[in-house]
Amino acid sequence: MLSKVRKLLAQAEDPACTPAEAAAFTAKATELIARYGVDRALLAVHDPTTDPVGDRVLDVVAPYARDKVGLLAAVAEPLRCRCVRRRQGNGFALHLFGFASDLERVDLLFTSLLVQAAHGLAATPVPEDDHPAAFRRSWLAGFAEVIGGRLWAAETAAASESGTPSVALVLADRSDRVQRRLSEEYPRLRTAPPRRLGGTGFGSGAEAGQRANLGGRDLAGRSAADRRLGR
Repeated sequence: MLSKVRKLLAQAEDPACTPAEAAAFTAKATELIARYGVDRALLAVHDPTTDPVGDRVLDVVAPYARDKVGLLAAVAEPLRCRCVRRRQGNGFALHLFGFASDLERVDLLFTSLLVQAAHGLAATPVPEDDHPAAFRRSWLAGFAEVIGGRLWAAETAAASESGTPSVALVLADRSDRVQRRLSEEYPRLRTAPPRRLGGTGFGSGAEAGQRANLGGRDLAGRSAADRRLGR
């Protein structure tokens, strides 16, 4: 399943791909990723060794390192992972905690979304009356916010469509175990203060996040990928 996801995301990342095509590919990839997460969680109930709690460190470098961290957090939270930000040089080291399958999902999606965000920023002109860096930071904030919402929707849909009444309890238990692991490693964490962004790019970034259509469905109940594939 992850092999299919990688191929779909690679197609979405192609600069020659139209926004509509990228939306279809990414929506289908996210649907598969969400189903994969539920399947692995249910399998681990019977054999915990198949999906242990773990951690990994991702390096996030300049430019716009803090904004990329925001995108990573928007991906990690819905996929039941937690992250701790540590300053490192001109960027950050992000210490991620989660079950092995969820960490793999976060890494895969975040890597692809960074590429898609870079393409989106390159194609979006900066207004003459705005500072380029401020505009791009606010653009990335809008992109991350919508992506996070789309991922929450995809994860919720996958859980409800699993056909297993106890899946909500299983997923809640997994989230609790990840939080305990993080608290053991960092017993004195501080919450970062909210950012104040002055650029005018939030709306454009949000529109780009909407075009990614992560797990979104139209009023007829079909995903963008389904519409593109004629289903």
